[in-house]
Amino acid sequence: MFILIVMMVPTQASAIGFYQFMNKLGWTDTYIPLIVPAIAAPATYYFMKQYMASALPLEIVEAARIDGCGEFKTFNRIVTPILKPAFAVQIIFTFVTNWNNYFMPRLILTTKSKYTIPLVLNAMRYAGPQEKDVGMFSLYIVLAILPVVIVYLCLSKFIIRGVALGSVKG
Repeated sequence: MFILIVMMVPTQASAIGFYQFMNKLGWTDTYIPLIVPAIAAPATYYFMKQYMASALPLEIVEAARIDGCGEFKTFNRIVTPILKPAFAVQIIFTFVTNWNNYFMPRLILTTKSKYTIPLVLNAMRYAGPQEKDVGMFSLYIVLAILPVVIVYLCLSKFIIRGVALGSVKG
């Protein structure tokens, strides 16, 4: 229930407190506050918990324990292959969300050389007529799209495999 409540609070509502906390840690104008919170996002936790509840039968884990398999070996050899589709989905969602994020990088980063691609695109969009370079703007748009496409193409096979494993076989 707590995770669902946290998911309902928009990022903008907690941005001032988050910025003050990052400032106290000395992490403003670094990439750390953009990466670390994304790893432990409430939506990621909730999705993984729900996926494990539906796709991971506890009988398999219990059978591995009875057969003498340790916790680490059980997780690596039995649980992880079952969870690969969920890992792939979460990697894709987290990467796309954070790659395209404008709000947090704009709040945290102040040095123009550290700007992320959405910040650079926005700066180029509102540049004066002297600084506008359509070719450079198009290059940045391609650079913004290309990693997302590559990540999806690399991980889509796990998603398709997971859907096929969960389907009814005749």
